[in-house]
Amino acid sequence: MNINDKLASLKYNKANESHLSVDNDICMRCKDKSCTYICPAQVYEWDKNKCTMNIRYENCLECGACKIACDKKNIVWVYPDVEYGVKFKRG
Repeated sequence: MNINDKLASLKYNKANESHLSVDNDICMRCKDKSCTYICPAQVYEWDKNKCTMNIRYENCLECGACKIACDKKNIVWVYPDVEYGVKFKRG
């Protein structure tokens, strides 16, 4: 089973608001945009035309890798409310 198959098997309860945020001005000055490739769920995508970071927070696995990888310390990351976010299966 590849990573995309595993990700497709997860269940999400999408919150109305994102638990992730960034300052786009800081993202514009970031050369490597590590969050766009470190995230296993591809939550972050840089839009070159609009100079904004698109955040698909509903796909977040809540691993925190993006926050650790961002050398600009630009990612505000909190756990979603208890009834929202990813639901992992056991076993």
